[in-house]
Amino acid sequence: MEPVSRSSNNVNMPAIFDRVLPLNLVANTAIFFVAARLYLLPLIPRFRPQQILVPILLLHSTRHLGMMFLTRGGTYPGMPAEFAYPAAFGDLITAMLAFAAIPLVLRGSRLAKPIVWVFNVFGTVDLLLAITTATIYNAAATMGPAYWIPAFWVPLLLVTHYVTFVLLRRNWDS
Repeated sequence: MEPVSRSSNNVNMPAIFDRVLPLNLVANTAIFFVAARLYLLPLIPRFRPQQILVPILLLHSTRHLGMMFLTRGGTYPGMPAEFAYPAAFGDLITAMLAFAAIPLVLRGSRLAKPIVWVFNVFGTVDLLLAITTATIYNAAATMGPAYWIPAFWVPLLLVTHYVTFVLLRRNWDS
């Protein structure tokens, strides 16, 4: 039996392995959700929402990393444009919204909660659309080094969006 080729494009790998990304995405989302349920959500009643939101907004401010989907070397040739452009620019816009919200949240501005709502809804929809288009266009097969973004980063982002929705439903003056 000959060993399976490990070329940069994994040409001889069975096609079923092109569909491992959904497993990674679901498994890591479950793991991050369990971590949030055990360690973060129980703390929510003890802290002001702003104290938990700022680290989440800082995390989402790094979503400019989604621009890797448009970078040679960040992905393999053949990355579907139908996935890459909306995912990259959706992440960039979300990062800018998150970063813009930080000073408003820190100052306790009355604009803080509305901008966090905009960030959270836009960012969540962006991730759900990216997951959908990545699946439809089989983008995982061409992600190359950028594979870690949906396999690891997106699950963490989804769970922190959930936590943000929980915080948005609370009274911020308490």
